[in-house]
Amino acid sequence: MGYNLLKGKRGIIFGALDANSIAWKTAQTVHAEGATFVLTNAPIAMRMGQIDELAKETGSEVIPADATSVEDLDNLVAKAVEILGGKIDFVLHSIGMSVNVRKGRAYTDEKYDFTAKGWDVSALSFHKVLQSLYKADAMNEWGSVVALTYMAAQRTFPDYNDMADNKAYLESVARSFGYFFGKEKNVRVNTISQSPTATTAGQGVKGFDGFISYAEKMSPLGNASAQDCADYTITLFSDLTRKVTMQNLFHDGGFSNTGVSQEVIEKF
Repeated sequence: MGYNLLKGKRGIIFGALDANSIAWKTAQTVHAEGATFVLTNAPIAMRMGQIDELAKETGSEVIPADATSVEDLDNLVAKAVEILGGKIDFVLHSIGMSVNVRKGRAYTDEKYDFTAKGWDVSALSFHKVLQSLYKADAMNEWGSVVALTYMAAQRTFPDYNDMADNKAYLESVARSFGYFFGKEKNVRVNTISQSPTATTAGQGVKGFDGFISYAEKMSPLGNASAQDCADYTITLFSDLTRKVTMQNLFHDGGFSNTGVSQEVIEKF
């Protein structure tokens, strides 16, 4: 059931790959709340996923864009404004990739060309997206930009590898760019630090099944699902959170503030 929280709003959603992805769930929920949007992903990701199905379901257009390419992003922003008939109210950045993880390289044995590529895709791309929006003056006042992150930016999770560094950089960009976007254009920029979630990307992390089980036992409310994250994202896109910006918002069932749970004590 929708509440029309986003009725009349326009946006861009990055990173919808398949029905397991948070961006996919967010697009469906945004649509149910009355917004219109364009979908975008890198051409190679689009070939791997089913984004055309989502576009048909939500009545959206798909604009291919490499989020590491400023030229592609500038084109995306201009086309989105044209297609949607006005400035943008919300943007979701749901992009992450580590070549080191994919290639099985340990954190203590990184190949730095891989590191640079993963950083560009996962973190620097967020600055590029924000800069393209900012320079084009493409965001409406009180617009909202959200990126997805993970608590490995603050705490050590060994198998998360260089993605932890990428997420730390991503969160810093949200604070730094959030200041300028807020001060000069009344636009909000936040990150959501989500529970480990069974997405295509998440399952690429070594030992993921054991880790998601551990997080479930540690969290008083249990892990937040992809749909839970979509619902939370909607509140940040809405007018109900106009004064929330430059924040890293934990959405993890209480995991981030739990030292140890009774279930974990009993397990060990």
